[in-house]
Amino acid sequence: MAVAILLTNDDGIDAPGLHILTQVLPNALVAAPHTQFSGCGHQITTQHPIPVEPRSPHRYAVQGTPVDCVRLTLAHWQPDTAWVIAGVNQGANLGVDLYQSGTVAAVREAALHRVPAIALSQYQQRGEAIDWQRTQRWSEHVLQILLQKPEPGSFWNVNFPHLPPTAPEPEVVFCPPCTQPLPIRYTATPQGFLYQGVYQQRPYDPAADVAVCFGGKIAISQIWVC
Repeated sequence: MAVAILLTNDDGIDAPGLHILTQVLPNALVAAPHTQFSGCGHQITTQHPIPVEPRSPHRYAVQGTPVDCVRLTLAHWQPDTAWVIAGVNQGANLGVDLYQSGTVAAVREAALHRVPAIALSQYQQRGEAIDWQRTQRWSEHVLQILLQKPEPGSFWNVNFPHLPPTAPEPEVVFCPPCTQPLPIRYTATPQGFLYQGVYQQRPYDPAADVAVCFGGKIAISQIWVC
C-alpha cells in the first residue's frame, strides 16, 4: 500500500526546489502557496476564504500560507497523510531561522497533528547559483534515511551545504540546532532603518547545525514540538 505524502513549501508552487521533490516522490500530493510566502513564519488564514486553484487532480495552488496548505490537506484532500515534506527551500533554515521560515512552519504544523514531517533547505552562497540536480540527489539520499524514522510529535530539519562543483559528496551529520541569534545590524536612512546583517557572518555554536552546514556537511536536526 502506497504511503500518502504531502509536498509543500514557502517559495511557491512553481519553485525549482518543490519541482525536484516531485521528481523524487512523483506520487505525492502537492499543495503549495500560489506565490512566494518566504519568511511568513507560522501564519494561518482564518478571517477570509482561501482560494485554491487545482493544477491537476493531485496538485493545488493555494492562495494562503504554507501552514494553510498543510491544514487544508489534512482536513480535506488527504486526511490519511503519513508524511509532510516541505522544500526544498531556496536558502538555509538553520538555528533560529526555524522561527521565521514558512517552510519549517509547514512541518511544525504537521508535527502538532502528530504527522511525521521533514523540512529540506538548500543553503545558497551569496551571488552563486544552486545546482538543483545535485540538491535532488542529496534529497533522495536523505529521504531514504529519514522516511525510515517516523517520529510523531517532531520533525526533521535538513540543510544542504553549498559546495564547489568538484567537491566530494558531503557527509550527513545529525546535530542540534544552533541557539545563537542572527546579526542585528541596521543603517539609518531617510526612509527608516535598513537591515544590514550578513547571514554568513552570524555567530554559531560549535557542532550545531549552522557550523555543520557552513562546514560543507548535510545538517539534520530533530525538533520536538509536543
